[in-house]
Amino acid sequence: MAIPKIAPYSLQQAAQLPVNKITLNNVSWPIDPTQAVLLVHDMQNYFVDFYQRDAEPMRSLLGNIQQLIESCKAAGIPVVYTAQPGSQTAQDRALLTDFWGTGLTANPALTSITPELTPAANDIQYTKWRYSAFKRTPLREFMREEKRDQLIICGVYAHIGILSTALEAFMEDIKPTLVADAVADFSLANHQMALNYIAQRCGYITSLENILPQLTPVTTGLTRERMQADIAQILMLTPDEIDPDENLSYLGLDSIRLMSLLEQWRSMGAQIQFIDLAEKTTLNEWWQLTQEKSNAAVNAGAQTALKETA
Repeated sequence: MAIPKIAPYSLQQAAQLPVNKITLNNVSWPIDPTQAVLLVHDMQNYFVDFYQRDAEPMRSLLGNIQQLIESCKAAGIPVVYTAQPGSQTAQDRALLTDFWGTGLTANPALTSITPELTPAANDIQYTKWRYSAFKRTPLREFMREEKRDQLIICGVYAHIGILSTALEAFMEDIKPTLVADAVADFSLANHQMALNYIAQRCGYITSLENILPQLTPVTTGLTRERMQADIAQILMLTPDEIDPDENLSYLGLDSIRLMSLLEQWRSMGAQIQFIDLAEKTTLNEWWQLTQEKSNAAVNAGAQTALKETA
């Protein structure tokens, strides 16, 4: 019942792009870095080790996902990792046992994300219990809170968890984009089946080459003066009445007004999220944070460019 060892197959051949149904309907889903989330799906040692790491498709897959992660971070796109827990109880595992057995054990050598893709401290990690990354995880709530409705998907296995996640995203009004050469599967046939199904029924299939140009750092037009004026307007004050070092909650700034401000500033390219602002209290702290986030995105983009030309 366990996963079989996976024979090598050509990632280049598997990742030939199918015809996207939305394209035939004259519809496009370009990636907007302010609206997107990257999902790195189940890239745990347990699942990766069913492949030969030094052969295709895994040899190319790891490098492609690395490049995708770096580019998304440079563009200010949050990165979410899913990972299944080890030694699940019979109640938690439920029907999965009937198909796949008891699953992986609670051994960090198995449950950890493969070292090539180790999550950074500021990446998001969700425990995954079912095929879909939306089941029993905060992924949907996170995307709703951040007002993001695009999900870029990479990882394993394409015809099981990735297909299920893309289908559920579609049903939640989230646009799933699958990067064909940043996923892998049990076989060439399974890989191509997943691409064809998603392209025809619930998502958009693209390649790493095609998506990378869309993952460019967003240039912010937000200034400190604009930030101060926006705060004053939403509190029905004049800008001079906003002390840059005063706790803004004392002036009546609540979470609803904060969300409204965040939406305005993100539309101007600010690389900030709700949790960033919620942890700070003053205009000066918010402006400093905005600058730090913008500089980090630019630096990450420059580092990625250097690696690509090295």
